[in-house]
Amino acid sequence: MKRLILTRHAKSSWDDPMTPDHDRPLNERGKAAAADLGQWLASRDYVPGEVLCSDAVRTRKTFSGIAPALPGAPVLELKPALYHAGPDVMLAVLRHAKADVVMMIGHNPGIADFAARLVAHPPSNPEFGRYPTGATLVADFDVADWAEVGFGMGVTVDFIVPSEIVA
Repeated sequence: MKRLILTRHAKSSWDDPMTPDHDRPLNERGKAAAADLGQWLASRDYVPGEVLCSDAVRTRKTFSGIAPALPGAPVLELKPALYHAGPDVMLAVLRHAKADVVMMIGHNPGIADFAARLVAHPPSNPEFGRYPTGATLVADFDVADWAEVGFGMGVTVDFIVPSEIVA
């Protein structure tokens, strides 16, 4: 059994229009949402052993906000290929994962499409199709190795957006 925690980066800042897209940080709302996501994940024992993260500033900062709430120290792997990746690239990266529980942090529109294609039955949450900032899907796969994972094989365990987290 393998478990994927699929998270879109938290809300990023547009304060400086000259900042390149790759270098945009989180805004205050995004920082708070990342911390809330970390608490939510830990409270449900959704704890990754490995984190596959786009190398963009906003994805790295999202993980930095989540990480303090997680027990242990998951291995963080920055993956430039995940920056604005589509579903096929995301799946290829996931197939090389090593831990039983993996968190992947990426961007829309690719992450929304990836999530939709990955699970056999989507969650009933109306936000799933939009996959807003901070959206997080938890899905299980009945496989022995990540290399076996394919589209439509995931079983939805949970789905949340930061605005739904009650502190």
